[in-house]
Amino acid sequence: MNRKTLVIGASLKPQRYSNMAIRKLVNYKHGVCAFGLKEGQVAGIEIDTNLMPYKDVDTVTLYLNPENQKLYYDYIIGLNPERVIFNPGTENSEFQNILKQAQIQYEEACTLVLLSTNQY
Repeated sequence: MNRKTLVIGASLKPQRYSNMAIRKLVNYKHGVCAFGLKEGQVAGIEIDTNLMPYKDVDTVTLYLNPENQKLYYDYIIGLNPERVIFNPGTENSEFQNILKQAQIQYEEACTLVLLSTNQY
């Protein structure tokens, strides 16, 4: 299995990009954990509605607007991921500065595109 990714903002709706990302990550054999507002499963992955103390998270990929991200700053920093991906519409200079201070890499990119182009 490749890198473990935490999808924050996971949705049960198949047309949502977070849902597509979970399915594609599973398809590409990446470890996946997911956090969202509604319990359920996507591609065999449970969506947790409580913040879990996940271990060995390499990447956090965000599907929350910048205002909603504020609740999760400390949580994400505490996971100490290698990187955080800000998908289109989630760009957040305030959080990016906090990540920089914590020496956590970040990028503004689309998880789906990164996977499709072998850049993940």
